[in-house]
Amino acid sequence: MKIHTGKIVSDKMKQTVVIEVDRLVAHPKYLKQMHHTTRYHADNQTQAKTGDMVKFVACKPMSKTKFYKVIEIVKPTK
Repeated sequence: MKIHTGKIVSDKMKQTVVIEVDRLVAHPKYLKQMHHTTRYHADNQTQAKTGDMVKFVACKPMSKTKFYKVIEIVKPTK
């Protein structure tokens, strides 16, 4: 079970949030580092809001697009 970390970009749905995960990937031919962004729909039982960094994990399907659930809000480090 892999734990992902991402930033909430939308919390407009009732119990669902949209989480954006940004990662660096090397281009296969030129080896330049590129940003790839993926969006996930996750169940939100922790009352996280837009802009929060959260950890989320895969679970059984809850709807057509929701396959993840938020497990905790990550505190920002300074």
